[in-house]
Amino acid sequence: MTRPTMFWRAGAVLVATAVLAGCGSSSKPKPAALETFTPSQTVRTAWSVRVGQADGPMSLAVSNGAVTVAASDGQIVSVDLAGGRELWKGQAGSKLSAGVGSDGRFAAVVTTDNELVVLDGGKPLWRDRLPGRVITAPLVAGERVFVQSVDRSVRAYDAQDGRWLWNFQRPGTDPLALAQSGVLAAFRDTLVVGLGSRLIGLDPLRGTVRMEASLGLPRGTNEVERLSDLVGPPVRSDDDLCVRSFQLSVGCVDMNRGTLRWSRPQAGYQGLAADDRIVVGADSADRLTAWRAETGEVLWRIDRFQHRALSTPVLWAGLIAVGDYDGQLHFLSSSDGRTVARLSLDSALSGAPKVVDGTLLVATRGGTLYALRAQ
Repeated sequence: MTRPTMFWRAGAVLVATAVLAGCGSSSKPKPAALETFTPSQTVRTAWSVRVGQADGPMSLAVSNGAVTVAASDGQIVSVDLAGGRELWKGQAGSKLSAGVGSDGRFAAVVTTDNELVVLDGGKPLWRDRLPGRVITAPLVAGERVFVQSVDRSVRAYDAQDGRWLWNFQRPGTDPLALAQSGVLAAFRDTLVVGLGSRLIGLDPLRGTVRMEASLGLPRGTNEVERLSDLVGPPVRSDDDLCVRSFQLSVGCVDMNRGTLRWSRPQAGYQGLAADDRIVVGADSADRLTAWRAETGEVLWRIDRFQHRALSTPVLWAGLIAVGDYDGQLHFLSSSDGRTVARLSLDSALSGAPKVVDGTLLVATRGGTLYALRAQ
């Protein structure tokens, strides 16, 4: 199952298809069959709620004991992490292209009309028309709202009144951008963004550059082959941030020094999982690799999920959880990659899973938010 990837130019769609595994082939590789195994771990659903369908990537936002999720039709829902009780429900008033970011009070989404909508406790607070398309969920932190457009510009607003604070954009960047959730995150008091294959740390108050590290130099004879945007979300391994550069590599950046600790070649579509011991990611053919977090040494690699369109994985309770195109959620041992459990969901995941206080949170394209616990 090859996956077409759309690219964007500033202000317009470039209709293009990249098939990293076998460009030019019209046939789709057959997904690997589900393996037969003996479960050795029990995973149960603590609670689940219906939140609305997701036609594209939608992020989960967790803060202050609440998880906030958005549906493509513009509905935003915040529920209690402990039991799934609805805390509030709001409506952006239009279909969404990106969502949701939240600090527990303010929630921010972006509509397909390029309108940033901020809600306070589920009630629309203010709106602002953005200059370009947004796919990455806004970040809400420190009573500020940060937005990254596909032209790689980053804008900051006051969460209370919508006052525009600053704009960051590097001149002379490539006009072609990946239509995939990028890097927009916080690391301590630094705003971290992706600019091509570079991880950049910004002062969130002023938008000035604090640090910059490259995951490698893109190569190719045309714009598509040189496309190397960072794929979000970045994941933390001790004081490192680990991230994927599309078509180029995976790597970890020492955030204390602002330098690249290591990088390894791997083309892929989805983000990574990491903890203090290992980093895990799937390549474009859905072969999973685990690297030692400190050095980038390969610990193990498995290929039994090839072409099953794996999601961004997550490390949880000594396990690796990763979804596939058919709504199967696979649980693997982090030590060797063997399968220890599997759970059938109503559809494929709509975004990266989250782990909070021992609970695994996953949202599906079909519109269900699941809270899972291991026994």
